[in-house]
Amino acid sequence: MNRFARAWDSDVAYSFRHSPVAMVAAIVALTIILSAVLAPWIAPHEPFNPATLNLMDGFTPPGTPNAFTGNTFILGTDDQGRDILSAILYGARISLFVGFAAVVFAMVMGITLGLIAGWRGGWVDSLLMRIADVQMSFPSILIALLIFGVARGFIPQDMREDLAIWVLIVSIGLSDWVPFARVVRGSAMVEKNKEYVQAARVIGVHPTRIVVSHILPNVLGPVLVIATIHLALAIIAEATLSFLGVGVPPTQPSLGTLIRIGQGFLFSGEWWILLFPSVALLALALSVNLLGDWLRDALNPRLR
Repeated sequence: MNRFARAWDSDVAYSFRHSPVAMVAAIVALTIILSAVLAPWIAPHEPFNPATLNLMDGFTPPGTPNAFTGNTFILGTDDQGRDILSAILYGARISLFVGFAAVVFAMVMGITLGLIAGWRGGWVDSLLMRIADVQMSFPSILIALLIFGVARGFIPQDMREDLAIWVLIVSIGLSDWVPFARVVRGSAMVEKNKEYVQAARVIGVHPTRIVVSHILPNVLGPVLVIATIHLALAIIAEATLSFLGVGVPPTQPSLGTLIRIGQGFLFSGEWWILLFPSVALLALALSVNLLGDWLRDALNPRLR
């Protein structure tokens, strides 16, 4: 109880309670995440199970009874008769899974390389940072496209759909590790020259233990902020790749895939097929981004 009270009275919690934007963003993000996680239980239909679809329900406008079946769908249906609301809930599961997994992959890789560069210095630091500089000169989406294309070339044809999501995660993660590495490297170079690290080296503590037990905890604050902001970027990157047709397979559509499908019917009058998945993606990315901005300000001692 005392631990909860201390957390509630902390500077971060105080900043959150006095930031209406952060509170609204947290509510929106939490609602979307919980809805996606609970999709199998709260979705009105199974949108990607062919046995549950009725082509006669296709192109039903939102809230309007279908002329043939009489069925009503809150957000309408697409050309296959899939309920848009259910498709968004299931699609958000894929988008969130890819986003979270890609950020974790990029974070682990960036932290590891950043700690190595900051601790070792010398030619190791120069080599890793030059690689990072070269990668930062290209848009991350192009790097993800390149990695995704190369990886699929090495995967057998019959395994591509099964491994498509994991290839996508690795592609986005490999394109986003640089910000983590640069921030961790800078923090590690500062921390390794402090007295407590020098004292640990003098008494013979192994360098790996110094890095993991002493330096790593002191660089996690900025890393958490970067991870929050890059979660939104990873979700958008996945949506972009899926919209281009090189992301998740059609049997496991994400929000980007739903937007690509809806884009084909925009000018024929079925506007809801594109609008509602786009709004869901916008709300998710914007809320996570706003939370990242708030967390950056809350953890910055100069703004307190």
